[in-house]
Amino acid sequence: MSVPKAFEPCKLVFGLLYLHRDVKARVLSALTELFGPLDAVSQPQDFTFTRFYEKEMGSGLLRLFGSFEELVDPVRLPEIKERTNLLEKQWANGKRRTINVDPGLLSEDRLVLATGKNAAHRIPLRDGIYADLTLLYREGAYRPLPWTYPDYAQEATRRFFGLLRGILTARRRGRAPRRSQSTKEMQL
Repeated sequence: MSVPKAFEPCKLVFGLLYLHRDVKARVLSALTELFGPLDAVSQPQDFTFTRFYEKEMGSGLLRLFGSFEELVDPVRLPEIKERTNLLEKQWANGKRRTINVDPGLLSEDRLVLATGKNAAHRIPLRDGIYADLTLLYREGAYRPLPWTYPDYAQEATRRFFGLLRGILTARRRGRAPRRSQSTKEMQL
């Protein structure tokens, strides 16, 4: 018989998809108000993986990833997604988003993103929010799955999440200084 235990806190991470740097800066500020200080942010990269968002958000989109200093209880993922959805609406231009915020939870074993879209591999959490198992940690690195989004599957992104895993592991062992990256942009 399995004996239920409390979940270990996870590293709250995010992906931002945006066109305008001023919106990015304001949303990063709003995110820190909601979830606390950032401890790492990647440098922006051109988002060339799909044209899906161009009709709504425009062309020349940029993608960056980051994480927060404080660890969170995994049961908060639906609430976090609801809050980031509200940010997207707050910064929308009419019905068109100017920013896409993808929150997720990083553990030593996996990266799980929150989404409102159902698919066979997604687990319902609550209120129309699903958990999307995006990356698995195997053989010393995060590995993509057949359904992993291409920008999360690329090697540079997975390396960035590997660095965040190191911060998480050190934090859990009580060795990581807070603000280990001082929100300095890290190279992907």
